[in-house]
Amino acid sequence: MTQQTALDAAGIAQRIVDELSDKQVENIVLLDVSKVSSFTDYFVIGTATSERQMKAVMESLERTLEAQGVRVRAREGRPESGWVLLDFGDVIVHLFSPDARAFYRLDDLWSRVVPVVRFT
Repeated sequence: MTQQTALDAAGIAQRIVDELSDKQVENIVLLDVSKVSSFTDYFVIGTATSERQMKAVMESLERTLEAQGVRVRAREGRPESGWVLLDFGDVIVHLFSPDARAFYRLDDLWSRVVPVVRFT
């Protein structure tokens, strides 16, 4: 991966973190998984307190990033299930309900990597 690509991915990841923070998503974590993952460079994990918030955040992220030339490549899950994934290529976003986040413990699964940004 070239240095320019890494900077672009980092910029996208930071924009996502900022957007989640603006939308009052809780417990936001940005993980640099580039050294342990072959499919992405960053995970952004956050907790949405309601289905409505989760849906609004998904729509806002897609709209904001598309305006900057970054399109979502894949979506998984649904707000009513308590988990959604948005794949932006070098950055993957996981939004959880509080219960789903506690159940899946994705933060623990990737504990070998260092959180770059953590909001509580």
